[in-house]
Amino acid sequence: MQQNYLSDIATWRQHAGSKGIPSICSAHPMVIEASMLHALARGEHLLVEATCNQVNQDGGYTGMTPADFRVFVEKIAEKAGFPLDRLILGGDHLGPNPWKNLPADEAMAKACTMIDAFARAGFTKLHLDTSMGCAGEPVALPDAVTAERAARLASVAEAALVGSHGVQPVYIVGTEVPIPGGAMEELDVLEVTKPEAALKTVEVHREAFEAAGVASAFSRAVGAVVQPGVEFGNHNVIAYEPEKAAALSATLAGMPGMVFEAHSTDYQTRDALRRLVLDGFSILKVGPGLTFALREAFYGLDRVADFLFPGKRRETLLDTVERVLTAEPKNWEKYYHGTADEQRLQRHFSYSDRIRYYWPHPEINAAVSDLFAILDGVEIPETLISQYLQASYTAVREGRVKPQAEALALAAVDHVLEDYFEACRA
Repeated sequence: MQQNYLSDIATWRQHAGSKGIPSICSAHPMVIEASMLHALARGEHLLVEATCNQVNQDGGYTGMTPADFRVFVEKIAEKAGFPLDRLILGGDHLGPNPWKNLPADEAMAKACTMIDAFARAGFTKLHLDTSMGCAGEPVALPDAVTAERAARLASVAEAALVGSHGVQPVYIVGTEVPIPGGAMEELDVLEVTKPEAALKTVEVHREAFEAAGVASAFSRAVGAVVQPGVEFGNHNVIAYEPEKAAALSATLAGMPGMVFEAHSTDYQTRDALRRLVLDGFSILKVGPGLTFALREAFYGLDRVADFLFPGKRRETLLDTVERVLTAEPKNWEKYYHGTADEQRLQRHFSYSDRIRYYWPHPEINAAVSDLFAILDGVEIPETLISQYLQASYTAVREGRVKPQAEALALAAVDHVLEDYFEACRA
């Protein structure tokens, strides 16, 4: 089988070039397109990941199976001119989480079916997350149980690839983050993973893989998910403090071939992201931060269209979003609390960006299409860009971004991506 691009990620910091890699955790086509265009311009590989809730054999909340998601991403690559041999697909939090309301045997059976589908669809970075309790179990499971279940999933993935001549998958183990979807509440402080806990996570997984007869799979485990002390709530971001993670970072010396994977790095500064990479948190996951930037651009363009073409639409994009989210609260009501006014603020402007679950909604998707149709071919005045799309103003003035709707939306995402790609070159 072919060598995986990520197989030697632990050695990257010793050489010139990339020291880490951003992980793009989004199913929005414009986010993926912007990411491909950015990676293409830099001559870099691109890692795009799908979570277990987002994509699975039942369709997830996107309605896509792993095979569907691959086709979806490859079509965007064709549009962007991005070479498929530089595309890495990853599966995130692969385990029983989508079915944790079921008894463990049933939930794990479904998780096995899921990882089989991810492996067969050519996803070559697999994060095994079996830490959550299922029906009748504690919320958090003992390390030995978690590792045994992870090894079972790895066995399924390895069996799915017998006889294949494609790229061998690499594995990520462990979890020290909120459930897929983000934090459930406002955050004040986080406890950084204890060094001994990180070492234990890796060791118990090594033992479980060996016991399951898939030691060769563990030889391709390149990372462990830990908590370096970064997260975001609805209204606040907990910034990375290197000194608090110094002892954790030092444990990598005892984990040859391994790096740390940092989840929820959204909204960190470029300097903080760079420090994370230098400290061994070489895989930087970002998702809501990208769709947050895209939403900012959509809302800015919404205001531009309302000013340039007053009365042409029955309803603004913001009004459509508010109406749909109010009528269909299932994807935000567990996360947004407070008074009616506070919830309205969070529906649109929370860092958790639960709007990202609603962009495929038929009415909201139609409203976005109408917005872009109204602005199609329109050169938006620089002064309106300064007012409503400030992040792209300088790039427009310098001729790097066209003053047109699609270009401005892609540029909003690119502005965030620049921090991640620059940080990964450290």
